[in-house]
Amino acid sequence: MVTVYDSRHQRPRHPEKAKRPDSPRPPRPDWIRVKLSSEPTLSQTLSVVRQHGLKTVCEEAACPNLSECWSKRHATFMIMGDTCTRACAFCNVRTGRPEPLNPHEPEEVASAAAKLGLKHVVITSVDRDDLADGGAEHFARTIEAVRQSTPAATVEVLTPDFLRKPGAVETVMAARPDVFNHNLETVPSLYLKVRPGARYFHSLRVLQTAKDLNPDVFTKSGIMVGLGEERDEVHQVMDDLRSAGVDFLTIGQYLQPTPKHAPLIRYVPPEEFETYRRVAMSKGFLLVSSSPLTRSSHHADEDFERLRAARRAEAAPRVG
Repeated sequence: MVTVYDSRHQRPRHPEKAKRPDSPRPPRPDWIRVKLSSEPTLSQTLSVVRQHGLKTVCEEAACPNLSECWSKRHATFMIMGDTCTRACAFCNVRTGRPEPLNPHEPEEVASAAAKLGLKHVVITSVDRDDLADGGAEHFARTIEAVRQSTPAATVEVLTPDFLRKPGAVETVMAARPDVFNHNLETVPSLYLKVRPGARYFHSLRVLQTAKDLNPDVFTKSGIMVGLGEERDEVHQVMDDLRSAGVDFLTIGQYLQPTPKHAPLIRYVPPEEFETYRRVAMSKGFLLVSSSPLTRSSHHADEDFERLRAARRAEAAPRVG
């Protein structure tokens, strides 16, 4: 799954990284090891995904939680192909020139979600800077198709930043997702090294725009730690996200996909993640998930219920 050379396509998976010197990957500590599941539902999930010709970020981004999630029949669909027009230093998703959009993909996602019995459907995508709207209309069509196939399900989108694509966020929000997620990924001082094609304050505006368009929609963002950020910088990101009205923050450990990717500076111990969680909650987030194995869509269905409960509690009149 984690390769520099992709034998399926007979081309480098990350051509922009091929000539970079290797960065050593230190052995993982005990607290970040995962157990592989042998549940038959794991292969059943894979079968549904393959049957509909879909991609998942679980596979393409080499998520450490794949086995756990798929054994529960939960997969995060990655639309608009498996090739990204960006070349982020942390990401395992293939980079290059993408294929044209599959016009049937929204219906395939909807059908797969129904077969898996998903109550909360998570949809993400590669960056598609080659498209006039960055793929916003494709997101909207996919949301609408899921609404038709599984009307009782809630829908969460994890979108790219739609840089220089005016009106894109508005298009996605018009389809009424229940959760709008866009990850900042790291602190601003590391953007040029880690996320060179993106702009920190633009990503904040994406989140603020989504909240302004529909305050009832939960907004969500996530960052990785272990890339060399300072603790004060993480706290500043929390403040920036709260200023943008973000409800839910995820913080997880960066895991270097290959020696050619951004170097892993350190493994952050669990107690530090817990400290980040407490600090973030004190700043007013409705929900914070902070642990070494936290990822954007890990436990997304359970977290959505927690979000709703937290909002109800916040709105309830206080007695005394």
